[in-house]
Amino acid sequence: MSQHRHPGAPGRAGAVPALPELPEATVARLPEYLRALHAIAETGHETVSSEGLANAAGVNSAKLRKDLSHLGSYGTRGVGYDVTLLIEQIESVLGLTQCRSVALVGVGNLGHALAGYDGFASRGFRIAALFDADPSRVGEEINGLVVRHVDDLARVAIEESISIGVIATPAPAAQAVADQLVAVGVTSILNFAPCVLSVPEGVDVRKVDLAIELQILSFHEHRKASLTALPGGLAATDTQEAIGT
Repeated sequence: MSQHRHPGAPGRAGAVPALPELPEATVARLPEYLRALHAIAETGHETVSSEGLANAAGVNSAKLRKDLSHLGSYGTRGVGYDVTLLIEQIESVLGLTQCRSVALVGVGNLGHALAGYDGFASRGFRIAALFDADPSRVGEEINGLVVRHVDDLARVAIEESISIGVIATPAPAAQAVADQLVAVGVTSILNFAPCVLSVPEGVDVRKVDLAIELQILSFHEHRKASLTALPGGLAATDTQEAIGT
């Protein structure tokens, strides 16, 4: 979920390799394909059919083939996709061929769990620095990293070449943290705080709100319950089929 921006973003110099123009929906599915491919590779399989990969990724095979065609990957009839080659293609497009340094701001319960997660390293990310504004948290060691005061963010972000910021603070503090990250040139932010951030043009924000996801699931539960309660609804239909009426 991207968030609104306003002009005036700091730019970053340096040539960037040309990338294919990809629909946002395709970009969102590529990590799922990559996860599935890694799992398939771990089983020793060197090739995978579009149907097999689609099932492993939880999408239909036509959508998968269309997504991968944007990468110039069409597979081989009767053989499927080369697993190693496709992993390399997707990792290249996602920019995972280099390890990216991440700063995590906010080491409460959620931040502490994120800091202790070992799965980031195997997917091309390094939690390089931890920050918090609570003096009682500063100096705490989590997964080999010492929590620093958020006032040190600007200096450490430059020293550690931070490219991505993760915000796991309470909502009232999130915007100020985002401003600090943007000020030192960070242009990609993952926001776990339950609020909308205002960032300059050129800064990408992905918002993860667990409460919203639960509310969406609640809607589906509510909808299923309402359907079964309606006359002639799911429950009634099932009963009729069972007695042969």
